[in-house]
Amino acid sequence: MNRPTPRTIDEYLDQLRDALRGEDLALIQDALYDAEDHLRSEFAENPGVAPAELLARIASSYGAPDEVAEIYRDKEVVVNRALRPPRQPRPASALARFFGVAVDPRAWAAMFYMLLALPTGIFYFTWAVTGVSLSFGLMLLIIGLPLTVLFLATVRALSLVEGRIVEVMLGERMPRRPTYPPRHQPLLERVKQLFADPRTWGTLFYMVIMLPLGIFYFTLLVTCVSVGLGLALNPIVYLFSGIGLININDDVWMAPLWLQPFQVLLGIVILFAFMHLARGIGKLQGALAKQLLVHAG
Repeated sequence: MNRPTPRTIDEYLDQLRDALRGEDLALIQDALYDAEDHLRSEFAENPGVAPAELLARIASSYGAPDEVAEIYRDKEVVVNRALRPPRQPRPASALARFFGVAVDPRAWAAMFYMLLALPTGIFYFTWAVTGVSLSFGLMLLIIGLPLTVLFLATVRALSLVEGRIVEVMLGERMPRRPTYPPRHQPLLERVKQLFADPRTWGTLFYMVIMLPLGIFYFTLLVTCVSVGLGLALNPIVYLFSGIGLININDDVWMAPLWLQPFQVLLGIVILFAFMHLARGIGKLQGALAKQLLVHAG
């Protein structure tokens, strides 16, 4: 598709955005940031060159918008392969599919995310509530607005940190670059954009709800793993050490001998069922993070 040579940075970015239409929003954000950063660096190094002439040079070296878009599409294929490895042949039997979750790295990563969600949720919630409280409390003072702007800037920075955690552990493609800081705009306009950007408030809402979600994930993980391991290992540990893993009113609980094999089997089934559940929770959590941290914009 032949496009006219862009004459300004904004035209170049608009053409690049249009060329990437339909792609993942995280990919588009990364591509726009890289392109704008490169363009503005070139303009800063060549202040005496006319913008149209300089953009023509850049289009031949860095690439025209359509070419850059195609390069990013090719790179995204590699990224998706790393995030979502090719699926192994589907086991023929339901039993093999049920126990095959043990070799799925996404199930283990989702379980680790559920464990990590409690401390990160506490931090996010504390940071969000403290920042909002201080911002509103000091709004009438001269330091109120600068403090609020600084707080919202940290919120946007934390969205990138959470995005990297989500991408690595849950396999959901998230931005690796922030939105490009509008340094060419007046300070007041940049502050307005920070307040007007839905991603700022989407991230703030995400940070607040991560506390109850983190408590739920952590509790579910500890409960299911403890119950599953307790049922599966209790007869074996008691047989060799005399120590019971399940105690009721300070008394060791042991099922009748003929029921113990079924108890062990039930514990194993609970553990594997929870791994399936954790993998599903990981997908839902990744979709939630993508919606609030990326699609909100």
